[in-house]
Amino acid sequence: MKFTKMHGLGNDFIIIDGEAAQLQNPAETARRLCQRRFSVGADGLVLLFPSAEADVEMRIFNADGSEAEMCGNALRCVARYLAEKQAHRGEVVTVSTAAGLKEAHLLPGGLVRVNMGHPVLESERVPVSGPPRRVIAEEIEAGKEKFYYTAVSMGNPHCVIFLKEGQAASASSHGPLLEKHAFFPQGANVEFCRVNSPSEVVVSVWERGAGETLACGTGACAVVVAGVLQGLLERQAAVHLPGGTLQIEWCTNGQVYMEGPATFVYEGTVDGIQ
Repeated sequence: MKFTKMHGLGNDFIIIDGEAAQLQNPAETARRLCQRRFSVGADGLVLLFPSAEADVEMRIFNADGSEAEMCGNALRCVARYLAEKQAHRGEVVTVSTAAGLKEAHLLPGGLVRVNMGHPVLESERVPVSGPPRRVIAEEIEAGKEKFYYTAVSMGNPHCVIFLKEGQAASASSHGPLLEKHAFFPQGANVEFCRVNSPSEVVVSVWERGAGETLACGTGACAVVVAGVLQGLLERQAAVHLPGGTLQIEWCTNGQVYMEGPATFVYEGTVDGIQ
C-alpha cells in the first residue's frame, strides 16, 4: 500500500489515498504504522476518500487508534497534497471532515490558510460536564496543581490553560491527567500557554490520542479564542509552538482562520496492511 509522509510544523501524518477504502481495520492500521522506530512513525493516519460534497473526504486516526473529528495541521497537509499530487485546479480546496466541510486556501511558499469555522463555546457541545454554560477561566486540578482553563471546541475539544507567572507545568506531566479528566466525557486536547504580548503566545500541546506533539492547528485556534475571551490576546496573534509558528485570526464575523506551512517528507509503500 502506497503512502505519503507529511507534516505541519512537526505534527506528522501518514496519508493514504486511493487505497484507503481497502482498509478493514483503520484503527489497528493507525496503531501499527504510527509506532515510531518500529514502523513509519507519525502522530496520526490520514485516509482520503472521494466526496460528493467536497474535493475530498478526510478521516483521521490518532496514533492510539482513536478517530479524531478534526485536525488543522492534517487539513493543511491534505490541501497541499491535493494541489501537488492530484493536480487540483484552483487556489481553494474543500475537505469534508467529521467536524463539517472545511475550506483551505493555497498560498505561495507551501503555506495554507484554512477557514476553521466558528468556535464552539457551549459546554454541552464541547463537551464539558456540569450545567450548561461557557467555561471561561474555571478551576481544574491535576497532579495536585490547580489551573484555570477555558473550554473551546474547534471540531474537537480543547482545554486551554494560561499559566500564571512562575507556575510550573508541562504537557508531558499534566497533559495526560487533564486529557482524561472527569470534566471531559470525550477527553480533551490540552494547551499550556504563556502570553508574551497581546499578539504573541507560546504554547505546548498534549493531544488527545497522540500525546505531546510539536504543533496542533485546532489547538492554536482554541488558544486565540480563549485568549480573546479572557482579555489576554488580540483577535490576530502568532501562536509559537515547539515545531514553529501559526498565524491565527478570529474575525469579528466569528470565523477562525489558521495560516501555516504544510511539508512533504517522503513517499513509500508498506506491506501486510489489511
